Amino acid sequence: MIVASDVGGVGGVPARREGCLLVASVDVEWTKNYKIANGNVPFCWSVIWLQVPGRGGAMVPEEFAFTSAYVGGSSQTQELIAAADAQIGCVLDHADVVVGHQVSSDIAVLRNTSAVQLPALGELRERWHARRHADVGPAVVDTRYDVGAIVAGTSRRLVDVCGELGLDVTQPELRGTSMTALHRRWLDHGDTSARERITVLNLRHSLSAGYVALRTAGLARWTGSVPVNRVLDYQLSGKYRWLESPAFRRLL
Repeated sequence: MIVASDVGGVGGVPARREGCLLVASVDVEWTKNYKIANGNVPFCWSVIWLQVPGRGGAMVPEEFAFTSAYVGGSSQTQELIAAADAQIGCVLDHADVVVGHQVSSDIAVLRNTSAVQLPALGELRERWHARRHADVGPAVVDTRYDVGAIVAGTSRRLVDVCGELGLDVTQPELRGTSMTALHRRWLDHGDTSARERITVLNLRHSLSAGYVALRTAGLARWTGSVPVNRVLDYQLSGKYRWLESPAFRRLL
């Protein structure tokens, strides 16, 4: 399994700055097969950590910590899932806010594909269901279902919610191809560029969902456009060759 992290790997948590809340934003990618029951198979996930003053109303944070995991091959699916459960356990222990976009789907794919019970993901599932009534433990914000107060549009696709809120989340990774095709190029041909493109896409999902959740919870604000790709480029510099590609550099 391929893990990239600036907090020590799976289970890593950034040191909390004084007076700040820790916000963990989670996203999972999977191959889609709707023809058979539980046919969706996860292959990549990430957690991005943001820190904001507990008093709320801060400008959007342009620094983050992260952990990302990707299968080295199709035989590592169970290892990836176990790592996700371990990471979620740390998130539940340390985060003040847990974020995801359609969290229930991410949890379901991981749990349905797993060969063993996943206690941390089971707990997150319970917290997701009770998120509007819970008064203990980390708050859970789902950026698909919980943003009605801050967006007027009817679409709840993450890219559309971000567009309405002024978050520039242009995705050059998918121009002329699809996530399925990119992932297949990695599995069949060891195409590192294809894997990195999905990894950066996945991290963008986590980061932008985190920003949306901060706005939803009144913990951050901004005016105008937020160049999410510039934030990714700054924080991930030197970690992925895809960021040095002409297609990505043109965004900056």
